[in-house]
Amino acid sequence: MDEPISPGDRPAMGRSPGISEPAPPAAPSAPVRAPSLRRWLASPLALAPLILLGLVVAVLAIASEGQYFGLSFWGPVWEFIPTDPAGSTYGIALFALGTAITAGIALILASGLSLAIAIALTTYLPPRTGRILTTLTDLLAGIPSVVYGIWGFVVLAPYFASTVEPNLRNALGWLPGFGGPESAIGGGTGLLLGIFILTLMVIPLTTAVMRESLRSVPRDVVEAGLALGATPWEVVRRVRLRVARRGLWGAVFLGFGRAIGESVALAMVLGNTIQYPPSIYGGSYTIASFIFTQLDSAFFYPELLRALVEFALVILLITIAFNLLGQRAVSGVRTRTVPGAGGRA
Repeated sequence: MDEPISPGDRPAMGRSPGISEPAPPAAPSAPVRAPSLRRWLASPLALAPLILLGLVVAVLAIASEGQYFGLSFWGPVWEFIPTDPAGSTYGIALFALGTAITAGIALILASGLSLAIAIALTTYLPPRTGRILTTLTDLLAGIPSVVYGIWGFVVLAPYFASTVEPNLRNALGWLPGFGGPESAIGGGTGLLLGIFILTLMVIPLTTAVMRESLRSVPRDVVEAGLALGATPWEVVRRVRLRVARRGLWGAVFLGFGRAIGESVALAMVLGNTIQYPPSIYGGSYTIASFIFTQLDSAFFYPELLRALVEFALVILLITIAFNLLGQRAVSGVRTRTVPGAGGRA
């Protein structure tokens, strides 16, 4: 007769007697990878733009020696005396005024036209027509600035002198800056032609940024506005422009950074006169165009060269500041997609 099995000797359910339960497998540890050669090479390459920018600023600051960064440097008088370069006056205010007039007015005109083009591309035009217009607008960015300058000097300047400027003077002569004597109208070169050329050169950049900003608005938000009975223009005004306002401001800042640094084209069409312009038709200089036109002779006069280097340093710092503002604003625009809604509007 078999002896009874005590509870302590009874094998556990599902296990064979004498066989112990296997231990759970250990969690795999993350492999330790040694830094690869590509990672070592990529780290300095990623910092190369920042290093290069710092080197450019440092070289300009060292080359200028800070000799003229005094009150006279920011003054309104520029008087370079070749026989006495050390006793000359290197004031930047005259050229800063020309830069502010051309870049400021051109940016206002370009921003308005770019916003109208971007709204038309994202709201009203059919896709095929929109692609054609987008291609034509982007092609303007590929035209060299010297071509703009030659076209403005050879083709547009005579037409401005004979038609545009006299008619504008007769129609808007009562406004400050648009009147003055007829002798103020020269051969067509001057601030007005420079503003027109610069506007055309800024439009491709501002249009591209504004177009992408408006397209980043979620489609469900746009369709919700249309479903509530709003017209396409009301959706643009109350929805698209509000949602994409950061990107639109970023386009403005980037456009100003583009306009303030243009030199070659403006040197051909501004008239290159060292004077405060009496009207919108008068000749002037910008900081960049003045550096471009005076650089050859500056190599014979160290004082003049240092002053031009300081001019370049000022315009570089201003351009960096506005580009950083523009990039920061544009980086806040995120392309959001809605499942089932077809992605972007």
